[in-house]
Amino acid sequence: MPAKIPSVRLPGNVQIPALGLGTWLLNGEKCASAVKASLELGYTHIDTAEMYNNQVEIGNAIEGFDRKRLFLVSKAWSNHMHFNDLINACEKTLGELGTDYLDLYLIHWPNPKVPIAETLKAMQQLKNEGKIRAFGLSNFTIPEIEQALQTSKEIATNQVEMHPLFRQGKLLEYCNSKNIPITAYSPIARGKVFQNKTILKIAERHGKSPAQISLKWLLQKGTIVIPKASSKEHLEQNLGIFSWKLTAEEIQEIDSIREEVRLVNPGKYVRRIAGFFLT
Repeated sequence: MPAKIPSVRLPGNVQIPALGLGTWLLNGEKCASAVKASLELGYTHIDTAEMYNNQVEIGNAIEGFDRKRLFLVSKAWSNHMHFNDLINACEKTLGELGTDYLDLYLIHWPNPKVPIAETLKAMQQLKNEGKIRAFGLSNFTIPEIEQALQTSKEIATNQVEMHPLFRQGKLLEYCNSKNIPITAYSPIARGKVFQNKTILKIAERHGKSPAQISLKWLLQKGTIVIPKASSKEHLEQNLGIFSWKLTAEEIQEIDSIREEVRLVNPGKYVRRIAGFFLT
């Protein structure tokens, strides 16, 4: 029997499954197989982006699946932030995924050379036309979110790197105050949580994996999680995080980890991949 995954209510009363499948660095048949396996197990939330170059594969994998049961998320790359460019990027994404609409469409990275108001007006038009159900941000800092909120109060989420080794405390507190749920990518720090003594100790105590401890910590912080997984074993493990809880003391133990590991350095990452718009 497929697993039942709880949902989080986004601003605008859109319900998003709290656990989704992240697909960054999943390509070709490996991506299609992972998506198909996830759907068979009960996943419905699939996260992609135009720069992942896997939307066609995902579209093929979801073909024939009840669209109303799916929650599809994609992101527009940063050279498509002007009004018409964003509209066109969304149309291309819809075509590649083989769907009439996205459940959630995100700005992948801030582009300081395009006014955020222009981009958000395009997002609002897409929503008004039924091309997207909700829109949000990714990799935005507190000042950048504040600027976005001057144009729109409909920001549905901010998708950022977050895990026990990079806890985003101030950002989480701020987003909570604005009713903007965080979606956590790289939620197990690309495996680095398997080397942390605090996580290992808590995992042993519960008879769970370090990955499950990390995901549970994030869920109990109120975030949405999108771990990447390509094997059925890992997909199933990720589903095993809903029937138990970390204690308040264990949450505090994780909150007190001194080690800090940031995997995606915004400066280096954006200059390397999107240097065409940053100086």
